[in-house]
Amino acid sequence: MCATFTEEDEGKDVVNANGDQIGIVSEVDAGTAYVNPDPGMTDTLKSQLGWGDADDEESYPIDDNNVKAVTDREIRLKRT
Repeated sequence: MCATFTEEDEGKDVVNANGDQIGIVSEVDAGTAYVNPDPGMTDTLKSQLGWGDADDEESYPIDDNNVKAVTDREIRLKRT
């Protein structure tokens, strides 16, 4: 899925392939959604999503190649 995000996506939950919430869309800028990850999210999961291990980052961009679906309430990712 090639997702194009809008300001309407701000505040939506971001969930992994298992349906577990991993963060919330904090901002959409130029069609890119930025996620404020759940504080309990593991470094392994961040690495799988390409979010690196930088602890000073507050939000991370969603790679639209990782998006399975966008609904009225959430953005569901393909990866766990």
